[in-house]
Amino acid sequence: MEFRYPAAVAEKNARALNYLTKGLKNIEAGKEIFNKILDELGNAIDGYPYWHPILTAPPHQDGVPSLSDIEAYGGIDHTKQFVKGFVTCPYSEETAINLVSKVDKIKGLHAYRLHGSLYHETAYPVVVKALDIELEADGTIRSRDALAWCVQDLVKNARNAQVAETWWNIRSCILGEPHGSRSSLLVNQYTGGHMRKILEALNNSGMYGPIKESSLEMFSEKKRKTISETLIRAAIKSHNNTDNKFEFELRGEVCTAEIRDTWNDGDELSIRVMIGDFDLCATGFYYPKKDLLEPGFSPTGKRALAEKFL
Repeated sequence: MEFRYPAAVAEKNARALNYLTKGLKNIEAGKEIFNKILDELGNAIDGYPYWHPILTAPPHQDGVPSLSDIEAYGGIDHTKQFVKGFVTCPYSEETAINLVSKVDKIKGLHAYRLHGSLYHETAYPVVVKALDIELEADGTIRSRDALAWCVQDLVKNARNAQVAETWWNIRSCILGEPHGSRSSLLVNQYTGGHMRKILEALNNSGMYGPIKESSLEMFSEKKRKTISETLIRAAIKSHNNTDNKFEFELRGEVCTAEIRDTWNDGDELSIRVMIGDFDLCATGFYYPKKDLLEPGFSPTGKRALAEKFL
């Protein structure tokens, strides 16, 4: 489904509001607190991009952490994320006090306890905020800051990289969640478009190594379904009903297929078709009695190869 910013904002804010207030005795008071949080932290989101200060400011081990992996955020519970930071509602007052103390020692972050209830009457809500984030008029992170943080994150591990990841492989890591093809609730289309150009320029420079393609999300859902159905139906047609694993040729490519009777009763066949070493892979299920085909997960592989089967 196409990403629509206003609809996504309304949905995420409504879900966060319900989550943080449905267990309260005084829901209206909780809604008032929640609205103040929106004013301070921006819209509710599902996940941060890897370059976000909430993830990069605290000390952490190599790799990309989630909030629960970061020692400074130890004890967070019943947490909702927003553009500038997050709200967490542990049941222990000691945990809340320790969280505020640890976060306030980190440059660029600030934490404080809320005066009022969220999530549950017996919880001790804490707000954690990235101080250096400024928002555009549309509620997304200021472009120049987002681009600078993104570039810093992209280049930091270049020396140790083995492959270059395409935009379609890692756009959720760059845009945050939820997102569309080049924007999210954290960055607008202008910012996301430049992030994509920067990534593609770095990939084309060769600094990461060979480009790895796997996601085919540049195609519409209908086209991805067509790719899977074309490969799977060809496999079914080429199957001799004796070999579970076999090869066949389609549009100049050698395909390896594996067909398995899922329940050993002839009602459902599990099918996987692969070209090369995961250069293109499609999975699905076939129901012989109904001549019904259901593609499984979205196909993965290289774009140029996938286009042959549209």
